[in-house]
Amino acid sequence: MTELVEQLKLDLDCEAVTNDLADKLPKPVGYRILIELPKVEETFVGSKIIKTSKEVSHDHIMTIIGKVLEIGNEAYSDTTRFPTGPWCKKGDYVIFRMNTGTRLTVEGQEYRIMNDDSVEAVVADPSGITRAH
Repeated sequence: MTELVEQLKLDLDCEAVTNDLADKLPKPVGYRILIELPKVEETFVGSKIIKTSKEVSHDHIMTIIGKVLEIGNEAYSDTTRFPTGPWCKKGDYVIFRMNTGTRLTVEGQEYRIMNDDSVEAVVADPSGITRAH
């Protein structure tokens, strides 16, 4: 999982998203946020043992960290719920609960669309952060 998070910094560069891919990505509406998930390693950490497709899928589902790609036009606009303003912004690495949001895949990359209040933390450096087993 640590390699997965290390890969996050390499793979999740907003500027690197091609125009073609950007056109294919859904635009979050209302109070929703589009999050890009890190690519899941095909092998177990420290070995050459290949994961089963079920294990790879499990890693995607159980992911707790991602990068904010887009924020809906009404996200964080409720000043009663968010009196100090937005909890995150485009480009932030955020932590959220496992299984949060609507899962989708575009060109082999997994994304989630989740509610603005699903963000639990913002982290400057996601490397080394993994979910507890």
